[in-house]
Amino acid sequence: MSDSFLPLLALGVACGMTTVLFGFGGGFVIVPAVVVLGAGEDDPMHVAVATSAAVMLVNASVAALTQWRRGRLRRAYLWPLAAFVALGAAAGSLVANALDGAVLHGLFLGYLLMTILDSLLRAGFLVRPEGAAPRPLSRGAATLGGTGIGAVAAGLGVGGSVLTVPLLRRRGLPMVEATAMANPLSVPVAAVATTVYALAPTAAVAAGGRLGHVDLPAAAALLAGSLPTIAVVGRFAGRVPDRVHAAAHVGLLVLVLVVTAAVGP
Repeated sequence: MSDSFLPLLALGVACGMTTVLFGFGGGFVIVPAVVVLGAGEDDPMHVAVATSAAVMLVNASVAALTQWRRGRLRRAYLWPLAAFVALGAAAGSLVANALDGAVLHGLFLGYLLMTILDSLLRAGFLVRPEGAAPRPLSRGAATLGGTGIGAVAAGLGVGGSVLTVPLLRRRGLPMVEATAMANPLSVPVAAVATTVYALAPTAAVAAGGRLGHVDLPAAAALLAGSLPTIAVVGRFAGRVPDRVHAAAHVGLLVLVLVVTAAVGP
């Protein structure tokens, strides 16, 4: 991966921007990028997902601290949702370890497509009702929804923001707050997933620079670009108009869907 350092550094910058602006934690940028740049030639999708989870753990933690300092987090929407997200993450990452790379790639594409269609076709995401007061999460959304978000997010290395942001958005929250809270909700997903992938018995034993499925040099290059970007972009996230913010969220998902489909498993 030494010849890919500069591309990964640049992608780390993009990863940092999406972490703050969209709560992605970087998964949607990292997974296709790591596959394209040749990490884990023996098992590209598992290495990409595992490396994404490791980078996401650091990015989401730093971004969550930044968002908390800016007063964009609401405790009522974070707990107990975070606990059920962590529970689902444990199951999702264990299942993903046992899946074939091509299956994992197909699931990643399906996840993206469903999220895009849901955001476009169901009311409440692109346009927030004027004057609507935020509504609390129901018990079902916190338990079943949280478990499902954790399972999908950890299994595909994408953090869960693409599920948590629409969930919180449809509870009446502005985009800046919905995306901000996706950061702390991604931390339990990333922590569980990174642990499982790092200890995976199916990882190639002879692979250099790896901790289980996690490509350490690639993760370091991505973090070198993302962490300074998070610090800078965090200061300006609240200035983006709400409707533009929501539309950009969907547009980025469409771009990642096209790139991931073109890359192949």
